[in-house]
Amino acid sequence: MIGYIDKIKEISKGLLEEKKVDMIIGFRKGTVPMINEPCVAKTSADVDNFVWDSSCGINLANYLTGRKEKIGIIAKGCDSRNIVNHIIENKINREQLTIIGVPCKGMVDRSKVKALVSSDIEEVIEKEDTMVISGADFEKTVKTSDVISKNCTICMHRNPVIFDELVAEEVDEQKDVNRYEDIDKIEAMDSGEKWNYFEDMFKSCIRCYACRNACPLCYCPTCFVDESKPQWVGKSQDPIDIWTFHFLRAYHCAGRCTDCGACVRACPMDIDVRLLTKKLEKDCFEMFNWEAGLSIDKRPPLDVFNADDPDGFIK
Repeated sequence: MIGYIDKIKEISKGLLEEKKVDMIIGFRKGTVPMINEPCVAKTSADVDNFVWDSSCGINLANYLTGRKEKIGIIAKGCDSRNIVNHIIENKINREQLTIIGVPCKGMVDRSKVKALVSSDIEEVIEKEDTMVISGADFEKTVKTSDVISKNCTICMHRNPVIFDELVAEEVDEQKDVNRYEDIDKIEAMDSGEKWNYFEDMFKSCIRCYACRNACPLCYCPTCFVDESKPQWVGKSQDPIDIWTFHFLRAYHCAGRCTDCGACVRACPMDIDVRLLTKKLEKDCFEMFNWEAGLSIDKRPPLDVFNADDPDGFIK
């Protein structure tokens, strides 16, 4: 994927020079290894700062909400699906966008890389299939495929589902992947085991709301956790308040989540909060044959009524 950057820059400069867009949303090198930063290019010179590699995991659709400009945006598969969500939910108009599609083979999980070394990582040099990680007293080469984020290992839509320009040939989509293996294991637990599982899962949460802020679906003007009239959730570190936040936020994403992993990537405590939305994704797939963000012509199942919707809950 590192070879995509020349084509990304070529397309971006052309769009700006021809005044087809007012800006391009892309990535520049971050100040911390393996965390590239979103940035906006408004001139050809700005485009020279663009980078693209396996550390461009942040979902750029998060930066489209409510914008009025004509925008170019670099989008991998999950980004493009969230762009579809934004269009469906009237947060951006399709006519405003020029989508630069990027086929994707997965983004790096920084915590997996950190677990392989004993001291701070100072530099990462990415090659075609490997990464050279170095620090003050070490240098280590790892296969990129061994440190890919968990959501990327089970991704079934690695190519953009909607685009105007494509920077490279589409990659092969993954097949014979059980994307709900983790959920099946939790569903098989009894109620006591589930309680203990989630109690352990959330015990380190500091309620920084990084998961919410990184999520391209969380764009409410006032989040329910910040409401005071009425107050839905307490402000303490009481476990019930923490659970309430996570479970309610997950339900708000039901039928909308694309499993982009932005929530997990942003979490400073490495909590796999996507397990909650993954469960709801499974339910929507099994009950409604629905996957979020695949078409701008279809609305999410919880947004519309169909006569053949399952109605077992009524009985």
